Amino acid sequence: MGKTAVCPGSFDPVTLGHLDIIKRGAKIFDHVIVVVLHNNSKDGLFTVEERVNFIKESTKDLANVTVDYFHGLLVDYANQKHVDVLLRGLRAVSDFEYELKITSINKKLNDDIETFFMMTNNQYSFLSSSIVKEIASHDALVEDLVPPVVETALKAKFESPAT
Repeated sequence: MGKTAVCPGSFDPVTLGHLDIIKRGAKIFDHVIVVVLHNNSKDGLFTVEERVNFIKESTKDLANVTVDYFHGLLVDYANQKHVDVLLRGLRAVSDFEYELKITSINKKLNDDIETFFMMTNNQYSFLSSSIVKEIASHDALVEDLVPPVVETALKAKFESPAT
């Protein structure tokens, strides 16, 4: 059996930076499971189902990528799927500081879990879902930041009601 990695995140919404990590991960691992985690501490702009569909649409050309969702601890999901590698993207040193904490607690909860960090492409180093939502809420162009399916959904979400 080949090596499978879980690529977790809230993906609210998925950006081209996320897709960069997913696509590059798909070249390294035999199978990548992109899992949308429901985060109780964040109010999502899009439902988990919408986010899953955005990622499915955006990765449909990647035969070794599947998309799933989960509510709970990431290590529990990895255990259920018998996966021991987590794929995480890093943009900057500040990401590493946060990810180090998460990796440490995951390792404490399951010593068999390894985290594979991948630096994002420089063109996406500034990009986050929060920034995309802020830009889109002011009717600015996001076509170079998100896949087309997300661009369309953001326009619909922030469309001004008719007066």
